[in-house]
Amino acid sequence: MESYFFFDTSAIVKRYMPEIGNAWVQTVTNPANGHNIAISEITLVETAAAFSAKQRAPGGISLPRRARVLALFLGHCEVEYTLIAVTRPVLDRAIRLTQDHKLRGCDAIQLATALVANESLVSHGLAALTFVAADDALLQSAQAAGLSTINPNTLAV
Repeated sequence: MESYFFFDTSAIVKRYMPEIGNAWVQTVTNPANGHNIAISEITLVETAAAFSAKQRAPGGISLPRRARVLALFLGHCEVEYTLIAVTRPVLDRAIRLTQDHKLRGCDAIQLATALVANESLVSHGLAALTFVAADDALLQSAQAAGLSTINPNTLAV
């Protein structure tokens, strides 16, 4: 059976940066392993911002490295990831999630996007997705919403 993963920004950044969880994320996202990786369209902006923050941080990555990892990420978005649209129904669901869970705005959008994607998979008789994030509060909300979750910070390859 095929496996489906939804990566939020805190997790997908680990594919491109040497930080805790990097090895596990690189293994799961490697196309040779045959997993289906979905991300929200908002992840494009959040990931670009994360790379810029890493470049601006004291002792952070160089400007050329930031440009390389951003280009690599955007290339993967074109061919390796399924981008899930941030539609009005996704935003409406995110709004409801903020009322039921302690979530920041973009985290609510990430979770709402994953829930919509999961419902689509299940309605087509496919396996449910696993929500991947490195944010315990977001993972708790995802679990409460019925998703299986993984925190790459807690896994080793």
